[in-house]
Amino acid sequence: MTVLEAYARRAEEYTALLGSVEAMAPADVRRIETWARTACGPLLDLGCGPGHWTAHLAALGLEVEGWDPVAEFVRSARDRHPGTVFRRAALADLDGHPGAWGGILAWYSLIHLEPAEMPGALGALHRALRPGGTLLLGFFDGARQEPFDHAVAPAQHWPAGRMTELVEEAGLEVLDVETRTDPGARPHAAVHARSPH
Repeated sequence: MTVLEAYARRAEEYTALLGSVEAMAPADVRRIETWARTACGPLLDLGCGPGHWTAHLAALGLEVEGWDPVAEFVRSARDRHPGTVFRRAALADLDGHPGAWGGILAWYSLIHLEPAEMPGALGALHRALRPGGTLLLGFFDGARQEPFDHAVAPAQHWPAGRMTELVEEAGLEVLDVETRTDPGARPHAAVHARSPH
C-alpha cells in the first residue's frame, strides 16, 4: 500500500484525532503563527491534510492555500472550512509555480520521503519561494536518520543537524532551528529558513 492509499483509508480517523488546531501543541501554534505573520506574500500549507493549519492562518487574515495529494483530505477540508482555498496537489506540482510563495509551511509533510528524495524535495521548495520567502519545516528529530513505524505509513527520523545541512545545501539560509520533546510525543524539530534575496 502506498503512503497516499494509507492516508486515504484513514483520513476520517486522522481528521477526528488531529484535524484541529486545538489538538496541536501550543508551542507549535505559537511557532507557526509567528512564522506566518513575518512571511511576506502568499502562504502555502504543503501537505495540509485536514486543513486545520490552513484555515487557522486564513482566520488570522493571511493569504494562504492548502495543498494535499489525498482527495479525502481535500474534500473534508473544503467541507469543514468553507471559504479557505484547498487544492489536490503535491510536492511535484511546485515546479509549475516557481517563485510563487512568500512562505511555505511543510509541517510533517516530508516525513514519509525516502532519504534519497529529501535533497530534491528541499530544492523544489526553494524554487517555489520568492526571493526572501521563508520555509518552516517540521519533522521528527532523532539521533540518527532512520525509519520507524509511523501510525499511518513508514516515516523517517532526521537529526536536526543533518536536516539543517540539507536545507543549506538546497540553497536556503537557515534562520533558526528548534528541537524539543513533549511528554508522550516523539522528539520534534523545526527548521526556519529563507530564500536569499
